[in-house]
Amino acid sequence: MNARIIVDSTADLTPDIKSRITVVPLTLHFGEDEYIDGVTITHKEFYDKLIETDVLPYTSQATPVAFEKVFDEVDATKESAVVLTLSSKLSGTYQSAMIAARGRENIHVVDSDSVTIGEGILAELALKLADSGMDAKSIAERLEKEKKNVRIIAMLDTLEYLKRGGRISKAIAFAGGILNIKPVISVIEGEIIMLGKARGSKQGNNLLVMEIEKAGGVNFDKPVLLGYSGISDLLLKKYIQDSADLWKHSTTELNSTAIGSVIGTHAGPGAIAAAFFKK
Repeated sequence: MNARIIVDSTADLTPDIKSRITVVPLTLHFGEDEYIDGVTITHKEFYDKLIETDVLPYTSQATPVAFEKVFDEVDATKESAVVLTLSSKLSGTYQSAMIAARGRENIHVVDSDSVTIGEGILAELALKLADSGMDAKSIAERLEKEKKNVRIIAMLDTLEYLKRGGRISKAIAFAGGILNIKPVISVIEGEIIMLGKARGSKQGNNLLVMEIEKAGGVNFDKPVLLGYSGISDLLLKKYIQDSADLWKHSTTELNSTAIGSVIGTHAGPGAIAAAFFKK
């Protein structure tokens, strides 16, 4: 492989892909307790704490020093690297990576304009390009074009955590709970956007399928990744079953992974999501 692929810890990946990629962690805070994302706290531990406490956690961006440490390792082995970060509209992590990369012509930083599994499928594509022999500079240039076609579409199981984060009022959250409202959201040009609201999971699953088709459909020639928040993937399995016609054209097994703390904080447990490159 001609180029090392580096991501921040908000990129959610399958274990086989993650084992081949370097991860720079963000810091996660629960009140006065501080954790290194994915290092001193697992996804399961994060969701256990999220459910058990009324304190809404928050993340701190990866620092320039954290990136410098990894970049020094790249320099020592005379490698080159492509660095993917979550959307610069959601975090200062991209800026930290750019600061650490100053003066290093072998380090190429790309703002994914995405997060979680959206950043994950870009990282998977970058890995495939590196395996094909493409150099780091060319991979970065390719990703800048490809990221425009990445879509994440997700359905939340509850409005509780949007309420806790101050993104909706208590009255709206209460009414939504009574009516069993399931918000459907997307990440568009680096920002989280509300696409619609459904009554119940069945209508929500239908809305997810409609929004995926509206986005342009799934390009199965490129990476596809499904995600779920919380400890169980039962809701995701139900969604896959209900939307089987959407995925029947996939030539490979559908991969899925747990959604991490950045989106999980606002989505809460029980969310399901799909990340794909549109046709």
